[in-house]
Amino acid sequence: MKPSPLLGAALIGALVFGSSAGALAQVPAPDQTSQTTFRGGVEAVAVTVTIRDSRGRVVHDLVASDFEVIDTGTASPITDFFAGEGPISIAILMDISGSMSVGDNIGRAREAVSMLTAALQPGDEVALYTFDSKFKQVITFTSDLARVREASLTGSPWGVTALFDSIKETAELVGARANRHRALLVITDGVDTSSRLTPSQVSGVAASVDVPVYLLSVVTPVDHTGEDSAVTTEKARTESATLVDLARWTGGDMRVVSRPAHTQQAVQDLMTELRHQYVISFEPRTTPGWHPIEVRLRKKNLFAHTRGGYVIGPARSGS
Repeated sequence: MKPSPLLGAALIGALVFGSSAGALAQVPAPDQTSQTTFRGGVEAVAVTVTIRDSRGRVVHDLVASDFEVIDTGTASPITDFFAGEGPISIAILMDISGSMSVGDNIGRAREAVSMLTAALQPGDEVALYTFDSKFKQVITFTSDLARVREASLTGSPWGVTALFDSIKETAELVGARANRHRALLVITDGVDTSSRLTPSQVSGVAASVDVPVYLLSVVTPVDHTGEDSAVTTEKARTESATLVDLARWTGGDMRVVSRPAHTQQAVQDLMTELRHQYVISFEPRTTPGWHPIEVRLRKKNLFAHTRGGYVIGPARSGS
């Protein structure tokens, strides 16, 4: 696996979800001291992979022989390969905490939900979840897109934010869906004030169930790093970098938006990436614990973007 190279302000100011040309930095394994682990005796590990060329364009015409999977430092034979478009399962996790009322960030979040549902196609399914201090299931997975749009318009922001705990809950629900193309889109202002889980623990959960987490950080123009009117603090930059790391480790990415044009571009890029994911399966190791993986391309100037690894071991609490 070679995760996205877009780091810090460079990633936040980028115009596309996903990887771009250049060297790709290695990411440390998620915290294993209290990390959630899932099932043991797994017959196959499936990972979704997005491929981009040196210009950042999604590549969708590769075959199995173009890929090589490195599992814990050793090449692992590919046992199953899927390429092509297919229906998407995407869960929207929307922040409705009190901080979202600042500068009408809740309005930007609702606008993003409307744009995303408008971009879905017949056969796709979407679910809506919200969180403040608690996680709430609003609409289970459905093809009734209008119902999801309407549900996102209700309620007023209040309470503290349990961002990372809510990502864990939703990632597990998305991981149970049957569609090959699936993802979690988190719409938030990026401020976590009450979660019990750390970012590394949450990314470990999402990576274990192979759910890429895409973060859409809705902010006012003055808080948008890279914008002419931006006035950002060191604390805000640190919080953004933490979210970038979480998304990157799961095989997803992050975008900051402050205007409708930003949101529209972000949604378009996300849909392009999800519809052209490759799904690669291979036999896992039997040793309990965290196993880092890397997906390599035999062709030059192509970059793979996927999750960082998988966990073998019995289920236990991650809190």
